Parts: sequence; C-alpha cells; structure tokens
Amino acid sequence: MNGAAPAAGSSLDAWLDHIGRQHPSAIDLGLDRARDVLARMGLARPPVVITVGGTNGKGSATAMLESILRVAGYRTGLYTSPHIVRYNERVRLDGDEAADADLVAGFEAVERARGDTSLTYFEYGTLAAFEVFARKGVEVAVLEVGLGGRLDCVNLLDADCAIVVSVDLDHQDWLGDTREAIGFEKAHIYRGGRPAIYGEASLPATVKAHAEAIGAHLQVAGRDYRFVRHEGQWDFVGRRGAKRALPMPALRGPWQLGNASAVLAALDELADRLPVSIGEVKRGLTGVRLAGRLQVLPGRPSVVLDVAHNPHAARALAEGLGGMGYARETIAVFAMLVDKDIDGVVAAMASRVDRWHVATVASERAAGVDRLADALARQGLEGRVRRFATVPLAYEAALREASPDDRILVFGSFLTVADVLRLPR
Repeated sequence: MNGAAPAAGSSLDAWLDHIGRQHPSAIDLGLDRARDVLARMGLARPPVVITVGGTNGKGSATAMLESILRVAGYRTGLYTSPHIVRYNERVRLDGDEAADADLVAGFEAVERARGDTSLTYFEYGTLAAFEVFARKGVEVAVLEVGLGGRLDCVNLLDADCAIVVSVDLDHQDWLGDTREAIGFEKAHIYRGGRPAIYGEASLPATVKAHAEAIGAHLQVAGRDYRFVRHEGQWDFVGRRGAKRALPMPALRGPWQLGNASAVLAALDELADRLPVSIGEVKRGLTGVRLAGRLQVLPGRPSVVLDVAHNPHAARALAEGLGGMGYARETIAVFAMLVDKDIDGVVAAMASRVDRWHVATVASERAAGVDRLADALARQGLEGRVRRFATVPLAYEAALREASPDDRILVFGSFLTVADVLRLPR
C-alpha cells in the first residue's frame, strides 16, 4: 500500500491518484482479493444484472441496453471502461454521469472495507460502482467487462443475462493468442440456467462447450436469432417472435445491427422481469449515444472519431467509412499503444486513408512515431506519412491541410480520441 487514504472532503482527483498507487500492477487478473472486499462491503445486489463482454461491440451494446431500458422507465446503472475524457463516464445513473460526490463516497466505502487488501485501479473502480448502484437503488445494472471475463472483477456479480458480443484477437498477453483461448475466458460471464447470448454466427468451440457444461441457455446469432436488413429499417427475429420495421440505431456502422440484435435477444429473455414495448425499443435505438464510435463532429471538413485499436475493430471501421458520404481525401490522425497489433490495424485501414499523421499519446504504453511509421512503410505507405510529437499537433496540422471536402479520421486508441475531444472548439 502507498500512502494514507485522502482525508474527508477530498476531491475525486485526489481519490483517483490514491487508487492508482495502491497496487504494483495495472492489471492483476483474479477474483479472490476483490471478492473478499465485496463481501465485507455487504452490498445489496441490483435486482437485475446484465453483463456484456466481447472483443469489440460491448460498449455499443451496453449503451443500447441503457437507452432502451431508460426509455422503458427503469432506474439504470451503467458501468463501462475505459473512459475517454472524464472518469465519471464510467459510472452512469439513469443516463447521467455519476457526480464526483457519489464516486468519492463509493471509493470511501471500498477503502473502509479493504483493510490491507491491495486492489488495482480497475478493481477499486468496479467495487465503487457496485456501491453507488446499491446506494442509489438502481433496478437494473448493465456491466461492461473490462478484460476477458473469467477473472474480471465485473464477473463477481452473477449475471441474470450475459452477452458475449464478439470474440477476436486482442489482449493476447493476458487472454491467449487464439479465438478459442479468448472465447474460453469471455464465456465465463455466462451462468448456469440463465440466458447466454453470443453475438456472432462463428461460435468458438470453447464458448459452446462452457455454456453446455454449466447449463447456460445459449443463443447464437444466425442460429437462434437474426436480423433482416431493409431499406432504412430492419427486422429482428428471435425465439419469442419478431420485431418488425425497427429504425436503424443512432450509432453509425453496419455492424451495429448485430450489436442491436444481441441486445434485443437479451431483452426478450428478460421480458418477464423487464418488460419493454416495441415503441420503447424504437425510441431507445434512435436515442442512443456513444462517444468515439464512428462519431462525427459537426462542421467541415468532416471529422470522424473512432477508438478502434485492434484489427477486428479496424476492419469494421474501414467498412463503416466506406458507407459514409463522399470525401475527396481522408487524412488519418493515428496513434496507438505499443502492445497492440499495429501492423494488423494498418493493414485493415490502408485502403481507406490517403495521408497519415502519426503521433504519440501521453502514456507509458504509447507506440513511438517511428514504430507507427515503420508499420505504414511495410504497407508501402511511407510517402504518405508525417510525424508529430502529440495528437493535438497532428490534428491541428490536419485541420490546416484539409479542404472542406476532405475527411479527418482520428483513431487508434481511446487516448487518441480523448486528446482531440479535449481540444477547445
């Protein structure tokens, strides 16, 4: 442990600094330490818990769940990670970011209960979110897995319904280097005798085997539920019938129908406890908002922000850009973390970007500009690259260079998008 807890009345920033110094590792997978602290906290469990995991898409799925359930009148608690600009983004109550005072009260409760148990930053935050949800009396908690599933702190709460949106390669140092290994980790958010939604048609054998071993009620996209796209609308067809003439989700990207379908499959399975009307579904889909996912800033040139940081997400981003409006040229403001598959991301995006502004984010895990430029050179793109010390400098140069008919794409990590969203407008 490093230092005494902040004094009463201390700020949220003081607490975030404190919890960031309490464990020697940023990641220390395992549930025993946090489970012991949670037991000492003695919190009431939310009446309904929906847990969402997956390599990509889980942020979109949790946002859609929150939006639909809020329209239906339920008191919601949403826990996600990481945040983009403010820590408060991670904990939402009825659609609003938690106030500093509520988060501080949650951290104080964790601190009182933990004794000499060392917790990571993520574990502190997760347990504090559980405390906020209990204190505020939320009716349904929507929880996004941070890393994997089996040993993620979110998994301490048994899900009444769990969704694994997708399985692909990311965080291989922690989760394994194959889809099967990663699927095994993610499938452990499923619970026996309860609905277990899988959001892709390509089902890893490990996910299927685990669901069968524990007796989870597995539903697989394309097999047990599906969507049918029409011009300007779509249909959902599931085990409990069809929902016709649905509006396109407000979140951009053709893959969002897959995310929305997984959400509707989960809500169908919870309909006896959380009834939602077709009108509420429609309003929730059109009202959902989520920063950094094909987010378009107002004005010209067009500015698109996306947190894509692995090849699976980059391929989706490339597809999404292809479906957007005309742009004379696309200038990418590109920065990534060094422990990600930089070459895979560049390969996925090479055909969609005309000029590359590479930069370094403010993180000890940041990839240097030379590493990024080398990856671009391996794709034959070395003549299209400019190097910048920071993302804001790269973005400001792109704004100077771009014509009104060009597009600026900011992507590569949550930190990359955050650096631009923090800039004054």
